[in-house]
Amino acid sequence: MTAVSDVEKFTALTNALASGCDDLGILYGRTDCAAYATDASRKIVVVPQLVARPTDTRGVSAVLAACHAAGVKVVVQGGRTGLSGGARVLEGEVVLSLERLNDCGQPDMLAGSIEVGAGASLQKVQDAAGAAGLMFGVDIGARGTATIGGMIATNAGGIRVLGYGMMRAQTVGIEAVLADGTILRDMRGLDKNNAGLDLTQLFVGSEGTLGVVTHAKLRLRVKPDFSTTALCAVANVDAALNLLMALRKGLGSTLTAFEGIWPEVYAGAVGLASNSPLPVGAGLYVLVEIHGFTGATQQEALENALMQALELGLIEDVVVAQSGREEAALWHLRELCTEFTFSLGQLQPHDVSLPLRNLSDFVRQADALVAQLDSAAQVMIYGHLGDGNLHYLVKTEQRSQIAAAVNKLAADLRGSVTAEHGIGLDKRAYLPLVSGPAEMNAARRVIEALNPNRVLNRGRVISEFE
Repeated sequence: MTAVSDVEKFTALTNALASGCDDLGILYGRTDCAAYATDASRKIVVVPQLVARPTDTRGVSAVLAACHAAGVKVVVQGGRTGLSGGARVLEGEVVLSLERLNDCGQPDMLAGSIEVGAGASLQKVQDAAGAAGLMFGVDIGARGTATIGGMIATNAGGIRVLGYGMMRAQTVGIEAVLADGTILRDMRGLDKNNAGLDLTQLFVGSEGTLGVVTHAKLRLRVKPDFSTTALCAVANVDAALNLLMALRKGLGSTLTAFEGIWPEVYAGAVGLASNSPLPVGAGLYVLVEIHGFTGATQQEALENALMQALELGLIEDVVVAQSGREEAALWHLRELCTEFTFSLGQLQPHDVSLPLRNLSDFVRQADALVAQLDSAAQVMIYGHLGDGNLHYLVKTEQRSQIAAAVNKLAADLRGSVTAEHGIGLDKRAYLPLVSGPAEMNAARRVIEALNPNRVLNRGRVISEFE
């Protein structure tokens, strides 16, 4: 049998898509498709020849069915804010963009949920929830661009995992399309439903290797009528973790965020902000947030807990927001950490997750490894200290060697090489550090069952599929 060439496959695909009656939003050619070549990693392998932008699930099904029949590989894209190369286009792939599936329903006040399209931005969901007196539990800096489908596919986390959990905890129903165009729908959103396998949770964190999430039912919560934020200066990681234990004991479930900013990043962020809530030069800065429903009581509880921490020597200095404007300014400072580090250029990023008891050892050993491999390297650290997720960034010429060493160290300390950005293309080599042969084989069998021809997001997550 004569093998079908890539040109013949592409011709068959374009003919099939052109003959359809759906509005698939097809783009052709380098000029129109250039913006879809990659994600926030900014690496470009190839500009796609074709981008499909359907407006509904039926259109997604039509695109995938045509690609499956023609044998053309597909990469799925949302807001293209990922940093692991999961949305980066490889040779021979066409793009399926979900940007036009951006519908957002009205919140169900009784159920505490909302149905949204995969292309809806996080900001759009937050605004819809807020207008109804509700809130969505996940928040990330790229809220205006990041889309719900991509956040589900990567099980996104962000700043409030401590209080509300990751996307897995917010996703109570999905509609998805398999690689061959088959549509699955599980949008009941029941709190109790043990009727068979939970397909919704199967798709969360699958990075598009099992199918394409087109719609989701998301959990909403009653919006707290009170929140406040404090910025603390502490001596080191151990002091920060002792502070975390003290605040958990004193504040309980009202503690929603516990963010860490290392001094180099803090100095850069306050430089961009042109103000410094606390003096630079401390060993570590911790941003603390609480949510509650009895404002005066919770404010007093936070201030009492922080006063006790000061008396115990856990905190060297602290400032507590006294207004919504001051609270917003503290969180803006946290978001400037990303802007500052990105401005440095050519950083080797690490999105590691560690058991809290091993965080201090990781930072100490990682710093020593980096210095050994490149004495001129600059280390920048910030992240979600309360849940063990650090963004460990290194400005270096020895990027591959340092990435291998840092990720291996995280794995050796019983951590993960990716906490919230996924494996994508860029971290496949490190997956065996944290997932054994039996686990990887089980994952491979699941992928092969739902994506048997490996047309959909091929080469992502498990490199053996290339």
